[in-house]
Amino acid sequence: MALVASDANAACPIQLAVYGEARSGAEIDFTPTGSSATITNTFRMILDNNTVLDGIAMWTEGSAGRPHGSLMYKCPTGDVTGDELAACTVWEGVIYSADEKGVVGLLPAEGADAPKSLIFPDLGPSLEMSAAYGPAGFSKVPWDVFALKGCQE
Repeated sequence: MALVASDANAACPIQLAVYGEARSGAEIDFTPTGSSATITNTFRMILDNNTVLDGIAMWTEGSAGRPHGSLMYKCPTGDVTGDELAACTVWEGVIYSADEKGVVGLLPAEGADAPKSLIFPDLGPSLEMSAAYGPAGFSKVPWDVFALKGCQE
């Protein structure tokens, strides 16, 4: 997929959005989720040294529903246990968004316009303590805020 520059007036659906973090050069690429009943967003975070983290968001139930995000590193595939998933999860938390005026909201589900920025609370400290960090993985720790930088075609 080609990346097109983000036009201030053009809307990009969240499932095609590309975000970047200036300090580390990390990037987030969203992809369409498909027909999952529980996963509302699918993405990957690309760090330096070609380290790729797989990401998902699932909305919690109830009146205080929130997009609970998870970033995973080298998780096993197929039938996996909760312990196996916990061992490969390098960050978990609510994913927030902010618009051009700085108004904070929540990560929208697929079909909505991509917000101007995304906030992953405590991302850097969590990643720095993960198995993905170090000689076999990435070396530049991203900050918590990623800005919309384009839209995939």
